[in-house]
Amino acid sequence: MQPGYPQQPQQIDNNMTMSIVAIFLFWPLAIPAIINASKVNPLLQQGDYAGAQAAAAESKKWSKWALIVGLIGWAISLLCCVLGGMGAIMGGNSSTY
Repeated sequence: MQPGYPQQPQQIDNNMTMSIVAIFLFWPLAIPAIINASKVNPLLQQGDYAGAQAAAAESKKWSKWALIVGLIGWAISLLCCVLGGMGAIMGGNSSTY
């Protein structure tokens, strides 16, 4: 780096996009992800790179858990709907009134 030039601030991904996607799958875990993601840029502007990295890591952790729990929940409910529909078809009453 040449003297006299300002140092380029380190860029840290705040994971806001993943947090917003996660809110549609399982919002209770996505809320802490969004809160932590919103802390990253102000911490970077203050020069607190360690705090920004910690907030980004927390955001990523909560987002991943929200995505995992949400996708498992959707898969279980889809499976229940399919099995319930098949059970209704198989066990239908064939007698007429």
